[in-house]
Amino acid sequence: MKKFQTLLYYCYSTIADAEQFAADHLKFCKSLDLVGRIIVADEGLNGTVSGTAAACAEYMSAIHADARFAKTEFKIDEVEEPSFIKMHCRYKSEIVHSGLRDTSIINPNERTGKHLEPIEFREMIDQDDVIILDVRSNYEHSLGRFKNAITLDIENFRDFPEKINELAKYKDKKVLTYCTGGIKCEKASALLLHHGFNDVYQLHGGIIKYGKEAGGEDFEGKCYVFDNRIAVDVNSVNPSVVSKCYTCGTVTAKMINCANPECNEHITQCDECGTKLQGCCSEACVSHPRRRPYDGTGYYVKVPQPIGVSSK
Repeated sequence: MKKFQTLLYYCYSTIADAEQFAADHLKFCKSLDLVGRIIVADEGLNGTVSGTAAACAEYMSAIHADARFAKTEFKIDEVEEPSFIKMHCRYKSEIVHSGLRDTSIINPNERTGKHLEPIEFREMIDQDDVIILDVRSNYEHSLGRFKNAITLDIENFRDFPEKINELAKYKDKKVLTYCTGGIKCEKASALLLHHGFNDVYQLHGGIIKYGKEAGGEDFEGKCYVFDNRIAVDVNSVNPSVVSKCYTCGTVTAKMINCANPECNEHITQCDECGTKLQGCCSEACVSHPRRRPYDGTGYYVKVPQPIGVSSK
């Protein structure tokens, strides 16, 4: 038994005075010595936290004891060490930024795609009248994706609404959406329904739950996760590697963030190119004065950027 756990969860539930809740919740998490990242919005919670098994158990109990979050499902991973360095709990306008000017047109508590348990999803993915839709970003599906999945050229989920028209040709199909833990599918499937897609489904619990309950069958590559681990194995049935080195094209499952903090590009990069470019995505980034030392992992704690500079 590993000493630490990492919890992935979300819950769409209205929170009154969510900004104050975020501040109070941060104090609570710190009192348990948890580390992680939680987004709080008027519409609910979206979090990944990590700590000892005892601290995680106490945290889950506290969440479930709150009537607003009683339905929350936790995906639990046993880990050798905490998956974050610090604890952040921030208030934002949405727990997943939809890119919609009018966010009222979708409400995951009122209408979403039909939830499929992992075994049900596995049974449907090879049917002729089905398409599998990955609603994640480029850097996520470049690392791993379901066999025959349709992927979208998007940098962030907020770009998803702009891709609806490209998907119109699939309106007569059963559309099976999936993402890492299920949260993006709640809004993606709701938006598809809003735009006239009639037969829309979503993988309940996402790729992570699918790996635990269906062996990850036919998920090719690794799953990107938003913590120090960067990527996790999913498929224990018929695993494969589909990602290629951003620099040389060699097949590799390793993903890093560019060592230049003003770039911070998420890329797949083999160890040879990582060493050669010192963890950077280009020669220009290698020579950048703020380049971070490359230790072989390719993971960097996010650092404050100078005014006017943004990172991905």
